Amino acid sequence: MKTKREDIRNIAIIAHVDHGKTTLVDELLKQSGVFRENQEVAERVMDSNDIERERGITILSKNTAVYYKNTKINIIDTPGHADFGGEVERVLKMVNGVILVVDAFEGAMPQTKFVLQKALELDLPVIVCINKIDRPEARPKEVIDEVLELFIDLDASEEQLECPFVFASAKSGYAMLNLDDPRESMKPLFETIVDYIPAPEGDPDADTQVLISTIDYNEYVGRIGVGKVDNGQLRVNQEVSIVNFHDHSKKKRVKISKLYEFDGLSKVEVEKADIGAIVAISGIADIHIGDTICSVDNPVPIEFQKISEPTIAMHFMVNDSPLAGQEGKFVTSRHLRDRLFRELNTDVSLRVEETDSTECFKVSGRGELHLSVLIENMRREGYEFAVSKAEVLYKQDEEGRKLEPMEIAYVDVPEEFSGNVIQKLTQRKGELMGMTMTGSGYSRLEFDIPSRGLIGYRGEFMTDTKGNGILNTIFDGYGLYKGDIQYRKQGSIIAFESGESITYGLFNAQERGTLFIGPGEKVYSGMVIGQTGKAEDVEVNVCKKKQLTNTRASGSDDALKLTTPKILSLEESLEFIDTDELLEITPKNLRIRKKILDPTMRKRAFIRKQQMAGN
Repeated sequence: MKTKREDIRNIAIIAHVDHGKTTLVDELLKQSGVFRENQEVAERVMDSNDIERERGITILSKNTAVYYKNTKINIIDTPGHADFGGEVERVLKMVNGVILVVDAFEGAMPQTKFVLQKALELDLPVIVCINKIDRPEARPKEVIDEVLELFIDLDASEEQLECPFVFASAKSGYAMLNLDDPRESMKPLFETIVDYIPAPEGDPDADTQVLISTIDYNEYVGRIGVGKVDNGQLRVNQEVSIVNFHDHSKKKRVKISKLYEFDGLSKVEVEKADIGAIVAISGIADIHIGDTICSVDNPVPIEFQKISEPTIAMHFMVNDSPLAGQEGKFVTSRHLRDRLFRELNTDVSLRVEETDSTECFKVSGRGELHLSVLIENMRREGYEFAVSKAEVLYKQDEEGRKLEPMEIAYVDVPEEFSGNVIQKLTQRKGELMGMTMTGSGYSRLEFDIPSRGLIGYRGEFMTDTKGNGILNTIFDGYGLYKGDIQYRKQGSIIAFESGESITYGLFNAQERGTLFIGPGEKVYSGMVIGQTGKAEDVEVNVCKKKQLTNTRASGSDDALKLTTPKILSLEESLEFIDTDELLEITPKNLRIRKKILDPTMRKRAFIRKQQMAGN
C-alpha cells in the first residue's frame, strides 16, 4: 500500500551555467539556520572542488538538506554544462520536482532547454525561479513569456504549464511571488516548495528497494552510493542483494555497514531510513550507478536511464619529452593508469581503455570541457603526462554508413560579427537553422554542426567577436558523416635546438608570427613555440646568441624590443594542437610539441603521409 511521506520534499535545482543555482542553494542553507549565527560561510559553499570555484561552474551534483518548519527539504544542486549532462539525467530519478532557475536578463538559454526537457520527460512538476531580478537590465516579464514558450516547445502538459513563478535575488537573499511584494527573505520560495512539490511516496511494508543514482568517493571508506529509498526500509547490518536493470548477471549479497542521511552540508549516521529518504551507503566495494539495493528474498531491480555515451576521445600518455620527469611528482605509466582508473569511481560518463602500448591510454568523455577538467585536476595533483588532439568517436549504421556526433550550437553575437561567424561555421560543415534579432544589437544564430567542427573553434570565435560572443552547444545525437573539414590554417613555429630561449633569437623569430614563450624559458628541438601566419610549419633557433665582434659593444642587445608572448591556457592549448602534435602537461608548465621531435624523421613522415594521400 503506497503512502506519502509528508515530512520530506526532494528537489533538484536545474539551470543554465551561471544563472545562480549554487548561490541560491547557499541562501536556502543560510536562511534555514544550517549555519550558526557567527559562522563564516564561504560563497558558493556547494562548489567544493577548486576548479568549480575558479570557473564558477558546478561539475558534480551535490546533496544537501535544509529544514523549513517541520519539513526536511533534500536539495540536489546539478551541473548546467551539457558535458556533465550524464549527472543531471540520473539525479532527476531521486527527486519529486525541480526548481528551474532562469536569469532575469539572459532568459531561457540552451542548457535550460536541455535540463528542462529531461525533467518534463520524467513528468516532474517545475517551479520557475526568475533569479537576479535586482540586475539593472533585468526584464522579468519578458523572461516569463520566453520560459512559457520553451515549455510549449517541449510539449509540456497543461499541468506543467500551470507552474508557479517565484522572483528572487539569491545574492541579496530574498524571493517573492509578485514583483511588487516586499523584498524580505526566502520564505516565499520555501513555502512554494512545500506546497507545490509532491511528497515522496512508496510502500513502507514492501521489500526494500533503493536505486543508486550517484556515487561519491572517499579515500578512507572507498565508494559511497547515494540514492532514494523507494520502498520498504533500509537498516544498518541488513543483508541485501545488489542487482542491475541493464546487467542481469549482476547479483551479489552484501551487508549494509554504514548508513547516512544528509543534514545541511554534512552526512549524519543513522540506524535506519524510511521511504522517501535520500541516503548514502558506504562499505560496498563495487557499487555502481544504476544498481538497485533490494531485499534478498525479492530482488527486483528498478529501471533507470542508460548513461549517455561519450562522444570525444583523447590519448593520455607518459611524457617522453627531453624535459620529462623534471616538474611532476607522478610521472610513470603506473601512476597514470591508477589515477585514470580511479576517476572512473565517480565519473560515469568517462571511459578509459588500454591501448597497444602500456604507456598510453584512450580516454573518452562527453566533450572538451569534460576532459579538460580531468586534465586540470590531475595537473594540480602533481601528475605529468602528455595528451593528443581530441577526436570524435564515430559509429556505423545498419547500412555501414559512417555516423558522427552532431551538436546544436546557439551563438549570441553583436550583429556586426554575425557574417564572419556564419562564414566560419559553414566552413566547418555547420548548417544555419535559424537567425533572430534579440534587440540591443545582438543576433542569435542556431547551427546544426558536427562535434568535430567545434573542436578548436572557441578561441577563434572569441577573437572574431572581440570577446563579445556567447557560444553554447548541446549534443544532438549521431548524424551522417559530413565530409572532411580543413582545420587550422596556420602552421607552427618550431624550436630547432634545445636550450634556453634568448632575446636575440626570439627577436628574429617574432617576425615569423605570434610567439607563445618569452626569454629565459627551457625549449627543446621539436617544441612548438608559436604560430605562423602561413600554412607551413617554420623551424627557428631561439637559443641563438648574437656573434660578438671587437667593434660592437655587447650591451646593444638591450635595445631589442620583444612583443608580449601569447600565453595559452589549457583549453586554448587543447584547441590549438594539431593531429601531429601533443600537449605536454606538468604541474608548472604546458608545452606544445610535435609527436616526432627529430626534424629529419618528421620530414620523412610528412612526405610519406602526402604520398599516401596522393594514392
